[in-house]
Amino acid sequence: MTIPDSGSLMDNESLCLPCTPEEERRIVKELTEKAESCLKEGNLYYVVSIRWFTKWQKYVGEEISAYQFKELSTDKQAPPVTKASERPGPIDNTDIITNEGDRDKSDLQISRLLLEGSDYVLVPQGVWEKLHGWYKGGPALPRKMIALGIQGAYTVEVYPLALKLIDSRDKSEIIIHISKKASLRELYKQVSALKGVELEKFEQVHIWDYFNDRRQSALADSNQTLEESNLQMDQSILLDVQVDGFIPSGFGMDSTGNELALVPMEPQRSSRTIAGGPSLSNGYSADYGSSLYQGSALSSISTDMEDAHDSVRTAPGGDRGLAGLQNLGNTCFMNSALQCLVHTPPLVEYFLQDYTDEINKQNPLGMHGELAVAFGELLRKLWSSGRTSVPPRAFKGKLARFAPQFSGYNQHDSQELLAFLLDGLHEDLNRVKQKPYFETKDSDGRPDEEVANEFWSYHKARNDSIVVDVCQGQYKSTLVCPVCDKISITFDPFMYLSLPLPSTATRSMTVTVFYGDGSSLPMPFTVNVSKHGYSKDLFQALATACCLGSDEILVLAEVYEHHIYRYLENGDSLHTIKDDECIVAYRLSKKQAEFPKLEICHRYLENLKPGERKRFLTPLVTYLEGAKNGADIELAVNRVLVPLKRKVFSSLNRSDGPKVNGSASEASEESTSDCTELGNPSKDKDFEDEELSFRLCLTDDRGMSCRPILKNSVIKSSKIVKVMLDWTDKEHELYDASYLKDLPMVHKPGVTVKKTKQESISLFSCLDAFLKEEPLGPDDMWYCPGCKEHRQATKKLDLWRLPDIIVFHLKRFSYSRFLKNKLDTFVNFPIHNLDLSKYVKNKDASGGSSVYELYAISNHYGGLGGGHYSAYAKLVEEDRWYHFDDAHVTPVSEGDIRTAAAYLLFYQRVKTNSVPTNGPVGESSKVHEEF
Repeated sequence: MTIPDSGSLMDNESLCLPCTPEEERRIVKELTEKAESCLKEGNLYYVVSIRWFTKWQKYVGEEISAYQFKELSTDKQAPPVTKASERPGPIDNTDIITNEGDRDKSDLQISRLLLEGSDYVLVPQGVWEKLHGWYKGGPALPRKMIALGIQGAYTVEVYPLALKLIDSRDKSEIIIHISKKASLRELYKQVSALKGVELEKFEQVHIWDYFNDRRQSALADSNQTLEESNLQMDQSILLDVQVDGFIPSGFGMDSTGNELALVPMEPQRSSRTIAGGPSLSNGYSADYGSSLYQGSALSSISTDMEDAHDSVRTAPGGDRGLAGLQNLGNTCFMNSALQCLVHTPPLVEYFLQDYTDEINKQNPLGMHGELAVAFGELLRKLWSSGRTSVPPRAFKGKLARFAPQFSGYNQHDSQELLAFLLDGLHEDLNRVKQKPYFETKDSDGRPDEEVANEFWSYHKARNDSIVVDVCQGQYKSTLVCPVCDKISITFDPFMYLSLPLPSTATRSMTVTVFYGDGSSLPMPFTVNVSKHGYSKDLFQALATACCLGSDEILVLAEVYEHHIYRYLENGDSLHTIKDDECIVAYRLSKKQAEFPKLEICHRYLENLKPGERKRFLTPLVTYLEGAKNGADIELAVNRVLVPLKRKVFSSLNRSDGPKVNGSASEASEESTSDCTELGNPSKDKDFEDEELSFRLCLTDDRGMSCRPILKNSVIKSSKIVKVMLDWTDKEHELYDASYLKDLPMVHKPGVTVKKTKQESISLFSCLDAFLKEEPLGPDDMWYCPGCKEHRQATKKLDLWRLPDIIVFHLKRFSYSRFLKNKLDTFVNFPIHNLDLSKYVKNKDASGGSSVYELYAISNHYGGLGGGHYSAYAKLVEEDRWYHFDDAHVTPVSEGDIRTAAAYLLFYQRVKTNSVPTNGPVGESSKVHEEF
């Protein structure tokens, strides 16, 4: 891959003079902001190893991971602001590059499957020039910014297209790299220069799409891009050169000697169907002719020529629906979801017939019908190819055009693809050409049936397609305001149900509870909570353990390096809390919690380094009631330190051993007549009006600035006021700091946990968890029309109307700022007779039976950032299950399809006039009872 002018960028770098870390950070920040303000196609970015870049961040004191465009999922190995460290050496990218396919060391590529933010960062050209001028090193890895999809979303092409060029003259092979946005004309120029072919001299120079090592189509020397030509990563292209008027054998023909024909984009208009058995090629009738998709030219028709000779004849009856999908480079997620959809009986019946009249080309929310056509043609090929695998190149091209998030060759989520595909198919096939506008009304105490039918009629008036007909249901959503008890009821459509996986596994967590009003000494509590629970579960367990009053609350926080790293919200996953971390809870009354909080961190003077203060002890949190000046801050600090006051006995020597936690009242009861309480030393009257009894200073969120507090210092109103308390010999004499030392970890390392068998739950327990009442998260507040404010309301879901096809998404993946996790919990789900009647609130609205049969499963094996997808699908006519693993299709017994890899479950409603005999009657209720 050639990047123009990339070699001349360093001409003046030797003039870059060394800068201070602060100057480097400022310069890089300014250059980055400048680059981000003028994004355009063709901008140069450079790939830099995260290993070196992190060292530079530490050196300049920049927030780790703050520079990257993507949020990192890394452990907290450092506080938000890192202390400046030693200057890094030369830039070193050797850990991310590979020499595979490299010819002259000028076309370096980075290793496949590396992740931005975890393995490398992208820096603008101006930033690279500065960094390289300061540090030298390399090698330079320039990459261009390109625009993806019809929306033109900007992205940096880190992995350009790798193509295996085969020269038909001597059968030699070489790997070339070129942008997928490059034109075929640029490809011809690059290949000609590489092979020493003069295009003007040799008029008959042709490059063939040689996918699967067979001639698919001749690539015309044009402005069409490689992406539009459906060229895939690592595929082959063939160079044919006419020598002395001789045209190489097979030019203009496929590998069978037949002339290649262009395949039109629209589906057939013939009333005959593949299911009816006519002899068709690629699912088209012979009399369809060359009718083209409206608005498209012959040169831009997107076709799958490689399939033309693979599906000339209709598949034998016994092999219909048994074609696999070739993996085009980490596309197993797409193949898995597609196999489940193309084995959905109502969709098969629909797309094998003439659906041309339902294509909606004008819908602004759709894809001009192109996605529906691409999916329909792919389904036809899969149902007419026998057992010959199909490469879904044209479909992947359409997908990348309309959903650039699925472009490239990284692994993606099959559920996310399914959601996009169902929504896209619906909009492309929406029978409503002009959507009417409706203003939804509140329920206002009306009967649920009336409100539900009203919402459904509004929805159907705007959305009417095969997807709505068979895949969409309706659920009831009830919101209750915790303040004014306002109830809001809505009825919303759904296309699939995302079910949480409730866990029976628990973990032991130790949390230290501090009293924010200074009424008692801190006390650690060890509680058991759900391993996959949330902060609200930890709060409830702690509330029970410490006998929390109904008028009290706990403020949970994580303490890291003697400061509060973050406050925990109800919706935070406990996965984000590791065993070696320290969690504290500050106990306040509900009334006190309404006041601004005072956050107190502690410092002491370092003996070895005179004048340098160092943080220590556990931070304290109390409340500020009407605080206006420094004197109010002093009162609050004094109040929260009361439990720590020493009692000195004249007849006993004090031990420095560990203390036994107890209440402040208990400590005061131990005092006798022969003990003296140490008070504040006498002060000079001149300073008494200004100085505080403590050395306090106001600080910012990062603890970087520090402004001394005097009694008359004005305190600005804020939700959280942060101060630093400097401990001197006086404070150590007055207060026992040992209670604030050595916070216990969440779970002590080295404690062995008895190994248990793999956890398993039922599909019904997942449904129960999905439908149970729970409070909204702090980031999902509801605007209460009664209070006229956003409230953390409680939400309850109920199923109201069931579709013919229901898809259950088992939420195995969880993501947070610090952690990504996958649950490998085994979910026991019924194959036959899934009875949902107990979950449906309105039996009449569903329009049929509430019993379902399983017909497809999308599986995910392995962990995050990789793994593998496959699918199980049932051929309903044969009543047999098959395993679709990309191009490989094998029979599988029904007893083997229940695994811990199940990710998406596809069920079809059992018709009321047909009772299935495949499975034992009552299997659904039996599974329910077992769990």
